[in-house]
Amino acid sequence: MANWPTLNIRRSGEQLLIAQITDTHLEAQSGGKLAGMDTDASLELVLEMLRHAERRPDVLLVTGDLASHGSTAAYGRLRDRIDALELPWVWLPGNHDDPRLMSEVLAHGAPMYRCLRSSEWQILLLDSTERNKVGGTLGHSELELLEHMLSSAEGRHTVVCMHHQPVPVGCEWLDEQRVSDADKLFALLDQFSDVQALLWGHVHQDFYAERNGVKLFATPSTCIQFKPGTEDFALDDLAPGMRWMTLLPDGRIVTEVQRVANFNLDYDRDSAGYM
Repeated sequence: MANWPTLNIRRSGEQLLIAQITDTHLEAQSGGKLAGMDTDASLELVLEMLRHAERRPDVLLVTGDLASHGSTAAYGRLRDRIDALELPWVWLPGNHDDPRLMSEVLAHGAPMYRCLRSSEWQILLLDSTERNKVGGTLGHSELELLEHMLSSAEGRHTVVCMHHQPVPVGCEWLDEQRVSDADKLFALLDQFSDVQALLWGHVHQDFYAERNGVKLFATPSTCIQFKPGTEDFALDDLAPGMRWMTLLPDGRIVTEVQRVANFNLDYDRDSAGYM
């Protein structure tokens, strides 16, 4: 297999500090709304938290559904806003995205990064999207790529990232969309003791579980939040947020979700869904 696009991370200290934002859902026009929320405005509030953080992250992960309808204009605005932070950042696609446009606009035609590496850690980026489908699938090519990257870890601790959830999160309507071949994913991960965590977006809520010693994390959206534990689509009153992850040299992970304070953006609390 050919070499996969890799970004070498220059960390600012012994610990590797990762920031994750996800599900920004920008529309083609600035000020566009999702379930009544201005997603440009909500993203700006989250990026403001990043600007004022006590420590700059070593890298920013943006884990899918960057644009609600895969538009060039939306990706361009996102690129300009994140580039202004002047820190390394990488992205992966979600089911609302157009991977071709993402590569063209966000990476100037280059493919997405698949691996971030420091001396003790690697962060692997997978594409769990399936064309014209809401739910997630990895498929043979992504699983084969993952196996090669894990086999080449050279003793590094590993975090695996994707857009869709590989396990049920407790929302019936969302769990119909989870990664359909997650059994194959976990069968592969079980062969590698250096895998420390799986990280994803898609579910617009904070989630934590553990499986065979591997930590499982979902991260809130930068816009609307889905209410946990529901059978059907429902919105939560929680504010937009992001995740911080501190990766320690010995393989431990310290993480927290940070949400926008004094949040007062409008949204449609009675929304029955979105497109």
